[in-house]
Amino acid sequence: MTLYDIKPRFQALLRPCLAWLYRQGVTANQVTLFTLVASLVVGGSLVLYPSRMIFALLPVFLFFRMALNAIDGMLAREFNQQSRLGALLNEIGDIVSDIALYLPFALLPFARPELVILTVFLALLTEFCGVMAQTLGRPRGYQGPLGKSDRALLFGSYGLAVVVWPESMAYSGWLFAFASLLLLWTCINRCRAALRSEA
Repeated sequence: MTLYDIKPRFQALLRPCLAWLYRQGVTANQVTLFTLVASLVVGGSLVLYPSRMIFALLPVFLFFRMALNAIDGMLAREFNQQSRLGALLNEIGDIVSDIALYLPFALLPFARPELVILTVFLALLTEFCGVMAQTLGRPRGYQGPLGKSDRALLFGSYGLAVVVWPESMAYSGWLFAFASLLLLWTCINRCRAALRSEA
């Protein structure tokens, strides 16, 4: 069970603004690029000003990013905007955004930078494993337990904890070690699902 399983209900909440965006001439690729640029701006702010309070940006922006990610997909599917360029932008944008938004945790007090870097690497590997299923002629893999939306919930919650409970930073090493294990499990699940489908 991952947050991806409730995606249809989340999309239903966003649907009222979808037709309005289309009428304004907004395209799926524009939303994807805006999300990427906004992620770089937020991530850059966390790097340039790695103070505890600025991490309050993270949970708010990660929720906003999830909404934008859902909107660009809905625009592409429902208004005939799907394209190879859009697929590339979507995958590359997600990877670059994860790097920009999660690496700044390595700059916080008590952080274990090597564990943060490992976590980010494994997060990217989960997306690679998901895309690899398509090279086998199968649907893109979204298996958990720590997919993109689940990571946003976990690290958004940690960003909020950093602000309201500074002592939580002392547990950073444990958190990112645990996240790394969940991400490794996610990679295995996605590869096994692709191979089961192939069989």
